[in-house]
Amino acid sequence: MAIETVVIRAEPRIRKDVYAAYWHFAAERQLIFERRLKGSAQPWTDDQILLDYRFCNSFRASDRVSQYLIREVIYGPSGLTPEDRFLRTVLFRLFSRPETWELIEQEAGPVLTECFDPGAIGALLDKAMEEGRTLYTNAFILCATRAYGHRRKHRNHLALLEAMLSSGLPESLLEAESLQSVFQALREFPLIGDFMAYQLAIDLNYGPDLNFDENDFTIPGPGAVRGLGKVFADLGDYSPAEAILWLVERQDFVSEELGIDPPTLFGRPLHAIDCQNLLCEIDKYARVQFPELRSNRTRIKQRFAPAGDLPSPVYPPRWKLDPSRSAMSSSRLSRRTPTGASKKHPPATTSSSPNSRPLARAT
Repeated sequence: MAIETVVIRAEPRIRKDVYAAYWHFAAERQLIFERRLKGSAQPWTDDQILLDYRFCNSFRASDRVSQYLIREVIYGPSGLTPEDRFLRTVLFRLFSRPETWELIEQEAGPVLTECFDPGAIGALLDKAMEEGRTLYTNAFILCATRAYGHRRKHRNHLALLEAMLSSGLPESLLEAESLQSVFQALREFPLIGDFMAYQLAIDLNYGPDLNFDENDFTIPGPGAVRGLGKVFADLGDYSPAEAILWLVERQDFVSEELGIDPPTLFGRPLHAIDCQNLLCEIDKYARVQFPELRSNRTRIKQRFAPAGDLPSPVYPPRWKLDPSRSAMSSSRLSRRTPTGASKKHPPATTSSSPNSRPLARAT
């Protein structure tokens, strides 16, 4: 008689206070987004930390730069080829700065493969640098080696794009079998690390040429790794990527466990890229709420300063989202279990955080 071996994996062990703060932040930050969309008067929350400091949205696709990418870069012009969309998406994300994109399109012409001129764009950006203009986002730091022999970072990135196009990468990605294979193909190129390869894979997946489930694959960036270290006392037998998928799965049980309704994006639940980004944000939030949980970052750099009304958001058409629906009252869209996640949902294993206290509230 054959003996079946059953391997029991040790579950991640949460810090209950920080875990609750993670879901509180996710829900409250989405409510702020909704209230701003509706034109509600300030204050949009009674959470003092969210009032004082700048945080990304709960859903990555709702952030200002991602919205610009979706609206203007991917779906703006008509008649784009898959190669055009690849070029436009990668060029935009490398800088992640709408002002730089607009400078290029206004001065060098539309970004299209048939007329892509790295030399002309490089000279344009050289001049912009000499005039003191900022070319790159300050949200993250890109690899800045002289991989293609240029002294300036933007020149190397333009050479990178030229190499990607000449290698046939845009065409080969059309045959990709998974989000992970898109990531791996991008990762083969110089100047593209894990973080940027994952961000680019998600960006390209917003377009009409790829259609992979965002829960099939994830890679935690540096901020998400810090967030994991605060939300969890230990990860048990789970890898950091598996712990993110564990959070994706737990959202269906947060209401019962914590009395917090997890956010939806007009009916769309959180996906792995969103939970990954939320870990970056809870790392920042915890610097104020849980200062005893130290990391190599100790303060939140940016204060919150609203810049007017929010435009109506635009999302990939295949998501079929209706921004007129309230995300917190919408029924949740169907979602299959993330790859690599358990299908059973026992109560989360807890570990009390060092100094338990209620979440920050405005007074």
